[in-house]
Amino acid sequence: MTLSGGLSRPGERDRPIIKFMEIDWTFCLLLCLIAGSGALMLFSIAGASWEPWADKHLLRFGLYFIMMIILAMVDLRVWFTLAYPVYGVGLLLLVAVEVVGDVSLGAQRWLSIGGFRFQPSEIMKIGVVLALARYYHGLSADSARFSWRLLVPAAMIGAPVLLVAHQPDLGTAMLIAMTGLAIVVLAGLSWRVIATGVIGALVAIPPFVLFVLHDYQRKRVLTFLNPEADQSGSGYHIYQSKIALGSGGLLGKGFGLGSQSQLNFLPEKQTDFIFATLAEEFGFVGCLWVLALYGIVIFMALRIASISHSHFGRLAASGVTATFALYVLINGAMVMGLAPVVGVPMPMLSYGGTVMMTVMIGFGLVQAVRVHRYTEVTSGKGSLM
Repeated sequence: MTLSGGLSRPGERDRPIIKFMEIDWTFCLLLCLIAGSGALMLFSIAGASWEPWADKHLLRFGLYFIMMIILAMVDLRVWFTLAYPVYGVGLLLLVAVEVVGDVSLGAQRWLSIGGFRFQPSEIMKIGVVLALARYYHGLSADSARFSWRLLVPAAMIGAPVLLVAHQPDLGTAMLIAMTGLAIVVLAGLSWRVIATGVIGALVAIPPFVLFVLHDYQRKRVLTFLNPEADQSGSGYHIYQSKIALGSGGLLGKGFGLGSQSQLNFLPEKQTDFIFATLAEEFGFVGCLWVLALYGIVIFMALRIASISHSHFGRLAASGVTATFALYVLINGAMVMGLAPVVGVPMPMLSYGGTVMMTVMIGFGLVQAVRVHRYTEVTSGKGSLM
């Protein structure tokens, strides 16, 4: 029973059935449409077979969808309490990767615990969002705008970024850095500081590329600038991706008829370059359909952030949304040759359980912000000072 204006009686919103009804099911439907589109593409590029990708893709999504619903029921104050511990555990696991991590394809990114193999960097994508949201929850507007206290979020972002970049995993390091910066900006950072930082970053890019990046990473950047210089070598990925994109035209070649993917000319067709496969088979219209789904999800997630009564909830939901939007932006730019190939998949469309898990945990947090949007998170306990 509710009071006038649609507000529940005190304590009524804590009932599980009320929480369940408060979940945004339209948002859930959009996620199902994106994951379903990914399953169809994986079915197509496997030669009209559910194996080896489409069946696992749908199974993982189903399990993570249930997990998202469960996380949506978790009180926002619990997320607030766990923010620093999650960040701390993630940071310790990243340090553990440096010491005892598994090496695969020349990179040390994985940990194996009891037969379970995972990337701690994925935990940090959520940990950074939670920790920064909690920190800024307890910070005054003036301090968030510009003060010595900004050194704390700078360190909170910089530590995991450096550890992940050292693995090396430039794509994930970029995502963590850009997500962290997005939260700092949304928290109220002065525009003068932002402008100064942008100018400094632009100045630092050339020496960073020349003297900091690994040789293969530097080669990727140079290939991005001139992919036609080595079409059968370092520029092969981008060159084949552009062929797939262009050959699809307006309506595409048809479901299961993409020559670049079906004949295995397109590398990583089920993961990093699945969007190029989509463009080849369904053309410009198919790409617009999927991008529209992504756009609506991002808009709805930001709207959920805007209605939260707590600063922590607003920043946490916005941070998760920023991570998701960056996945889409970076992968789309990479596939079109507008950004270097950095191994960032298209979320929920590409095959892969680790990124899907991170995205769905993040959306569980977004839904928790919606379900508990009237919850007042105690102020003054978010600061590390």
